[in-house]
Amino acid sequence: MSSENDRPGSDAQDAAPEQLALIRETVRKAAVPRAKPRTWRGADLAPELPVARVLVDKGVLHLDRYFDYAVPADLDADAQPGVRVRVRFGAGRGRVHGGRREGGGLISGYLIERRAASDYSGPLAALAQVVSPEPVLSPELLGLARAVADRYAGSLADVLQLAIPPRSARAEGKATPLAPPAPAKPAPGTWERYGQGPAFLESLASGGAPRAVWNALPGPYWSEELARAVAATLASGRGALVVVPDGKTADRIDAALRAVLGEGRHALLTADAGPQKRYAEWLAVRRGSVRAVVGTRAAMFAPVQHLGLVAIWEDGDGNHSEPHAPQPHARDVLLLRAAHDKCGFLLGGWSCTVEAAQLVETGWAKPLVAAREQVRRAAPLVRTVGDGDVARDAGARAARLPSLAWQVAKEGLSRGPVLVQVPRRGYVPRLACGRCREPARCRECAGPLEARDAGALHCAWCGRSEGEWHCPECGSFRLRAQIVGARRTAEELGRAFPAVPVRTSGREHLLESVPGQPALVVSTPGAEPVAEGGYAAALLLDGWTMLGRPDLRAGEEALRRWIAASSLVREQGAGGTVVVVGEPSLRPVQALVRWDPVGHAVRELAERAELGFPPVSRMASVAGPPSALAEFLAAADLPPDAEVLGPVPLPVTDPSRPRRAGSAPAGEAWERALVRVPPGSGAGLAAALKSAQAARMARAGAGAEQGVRIRIDPPDIG
Repeated sequence: MSSENDRPGSDAQDAAPEQLALIRETVRKAAVPRAKPRTWRGADLAPELPVARVLVDKGVLHLDRYFDYAVPADLDADAQPGVRVRVRFGAGRGRVHGGRREGGGLISGYLIERRAASDYSGPLAALAQVVSPEPVLSPELLGLARAVADRYAGSLADVLQLAIPPRSARAEGKATPLAPPAPAKPAPGTWERYGQGPAFLESLASGGAPRAVWNALPGPYWSEELARAVAATLASGRGALVVVPDGKTADRIDAALRAVLGEGRHALLTADAGPQKRYAEWLAVRRGSVRAVVGTRAAMFAPVQHLGLVAIWEDGDGNHSEPHAPQPHARDVLLLRAAHDKCGFLLGGWSCTVEAAQLVETGWAKPLVAAREQVRRAAPLVRTVGDGDVARDAGARAARLPSLAWQVAKEGLSRGPVLVQVPRRGYVPRLACGRCREPARCRECAGPLEARDAGALHCAWCGRSEGEWHCPECGSFRLRAQIVGARRTAEELGRAFPAVPVRTSGREHLLESVPGQPALVVSTPGAEPVAEGGYAAALLLDGWTMLGRPDLRAGEEALRRWIAASSLVREQGAGGTVVVVGEPSLRPVQALVRWDPVGHAVRELAERAELGFPPVSRMASVAGPPSALAEFLAAADLPPDAEVLGPVPLPVTDPSRPRRAGSAPAGEAWERALVRVPPGSGAGLAAALKSAQAARMARAGAGAEQGVRIRIDPPDIG
């Protein structure tokens, strides 16, 4: 060692404390590996209720039951019903030591109950760990999850994955304040526009459980009206839950609740909040600190205490249908909650679905509507442009904007912004015959033809190029765009109105609001921003393409999209005008002109009842490879009154496109069968399909679930 190191003033001696401090800080910040849970070999068991019944988080149907575990004495205090636990699963009977089963992989689960003894006669494994003493699974939530699993032929573990958000230890460590006192009963406000509106609020405020289907008037007041319904429920000392289709709608109701209730009285549960904040809000609801919740689809399971009202806005929106197994719909989950908790129910929207009409038709819910005079005052003027008008319109033949739509847009721009709704974004049109408008289809697989970015004509299903197409109906060789995207429409309108700014709103760039100055706002359905003071006019283009979708709900969905856009337009007295490009004789177009979505839904319900279509009947979709599907249907013990429709081939999934939930793997040829039962047999159908799938998985392993897929009440049946 050099003698310089011995000198008191040396640099090395001065640096030693700094290096030591650096090492200590590095060790302190280093990630400490998680210690593996104990095996509890030889440990004493809990003196009382030494058996824990656990639901393991496996999610496979043949394991959709509870399993018993021994409770070590050291875990006795924390191992309470509802907490998250970890257990060892999959150990064989031969791995027993000291009277307890050992081995197996660690898996998460929920402790359902404590018992004095087990029904299982063999040795039990011990609980490996209590993840957190926070009870997140209440008996009420467990009962709801079980009901949802049974209705949709799914597993309880899959439902709980949807119902309980991932844990955040930091959020659990924070104290939750006490719930504020109940607010005062709100005034009816704009609910007075509806005949039974004030009585509905009064029933909620007095502790009643009214059930209503609410056809909201067009305009900006719907969010405040929902907030007043929540406030009336809170005034009775109970909780309220509102489920909306997207974050944009949730933000509007969030602002309305703050205006009506003040800060700190409700929770906002959306995916945009992030996992930690969302879990903190969810904990505040579970602990009773907050009794009002507004959120998107996952909020349908929110553990609101003393539930007095469940409400859903725009139940026809596809976002309310959960894409993950077992794919429940928020409307049906809230109907189950209303029945189990005996609370109020409110289904609201500008339009009306067939399911909503059925609730009124059966007497389960009462209609909450305004008088026709009030509707006419609040709605804009609706004008139509039919196929005959387009054929005689030289301007429409040269461009895609009929003369009437051009004139209404020009007049509207002198007073404010004009909304233009197009059915699709971008530049990817599906094609149709230019003479008779018969959809252009592939000669090989009958798939739709398209020309991406003005390129060569090819099939959207099989990818085959089509060089010399001609219409098999009329012989024409001329094609036209069946759907022209929002981006192309914006460019065309920019050339037609060069001095007016053009804004676009769609999936890639979503506008929440626009100012009240003159501008053209081109939007895809569902992405329409709110205009300050309302739009002066709206153009609903290519309506026939929305009505031409090969789906049972095409008319209902087109009307819902049109009314949602038209509701953002000023009332007729203020000059608000809507132009829809669609054949005036079609029922959805007539319903829009009369602003009568309820009448449209009632007629649709009557027709479906005659044909035995949902929601009058219950239906399930079963899809898979042809051989596996045939084997499954042959083995399933379906109800005697079940009717099997099909199977029919499904379109082959394009590997270059995003895969939809439940679709076949890319490149595989699958078939689909529909199983239909009359009213009263839906539970039997779900139980039969679940039992058949469980037996199939038990024989072939978890991979069998990938071979056959079941969906109860599919939203799209063609």
